Amino acid sequence: MISLHDISVPVFGRYLDRLDALVEKSAAYVGDLGLPEVALLGARLAPDMLPFEAQVRIAARFPLRALRPLVPRLPDLDFPQAISFAELRADIDAVLDALVTLSPSDLDGREGEIVTDRAGLADVALSAARFVAEYALPNMFFHHTTAYAIARWEGVKLGKADFDGWHRY
Repeated sequence: MISLHDISVPVFGRYLDRLDALVEKSAAYVGDLGLPEVALLGARLAPDMLPFEAQVRIAARFPLRALRPLVPRLPDLDFPQAISFAELRADIDAVLDALVTLSPSDLDGREGEIVTDRAGLADVALSAARFVAEYALPNMFFHHTTAYAIARWEGVKLGKADFDGWHRY
């Protein structure tokens, strides 16, 4: 049987590493072109969507949003709007640092505990296992994918391997 720790900590960690690589590659791209960082940090796919920097911050924060209700010792990081790629990478590193402190005993056996959150204007109350599998991971992937799409749209040379780290072409 797969445990709550197994479906959360390693998956969050892997994709935070991928997100960090995306930010690093995006920073190199604007640097190589001599563009100001804000050119990509503020880019968005549509006027009513959040910009790249917000998509990255939200994706980076979702692991703590999902697990802090179960492990209150995790930091309650407040990420203000990032004004640099370095700040985005520092935010991702802070969450990765927090995740490595978690052991299976911190989460396993707590799958049935109710986790509450807000999804836009809606209240969400799900068992911890469902919260991670059906809400937190999909939301992290949504914002990660949107950051990827913005970077790609802006010209950063990315492929599927940059997103998941598994594919090779």
